[in-house]
Amino acid sequence: MYFELITPDKKAFEGEVVGVKMPGVKGSFEVLNNHAPIISNLEKGDLRVALEKDEKHFKIEGGIVEVLNNKVVVLTESVESV
Repeated sequence: MYFELITPDKKAFEGEVVGVKMPGVKGSFEVLNNHAPIISNLEKGDLRVALEKDEKHFKIEGGIVEVLNNKVVVLTESVESV
């Protein structure tokens, strides 16, 4: 599945991933391949990107996620690699 992590200033990450775990408003949740379409608000917290043989971690300042047709887009005010 394809993932993009975007701030107003830059694209912090883009590429093929296995899954993404995000800090949702009502608790963290994970999106995997073939997930149902959703749009959801995100809280400030940790975002984990699972790659084929690695993992990337980011701290986000809340935002919005859209999942549609195996593409996940997270829009956030700011992001920091951890």
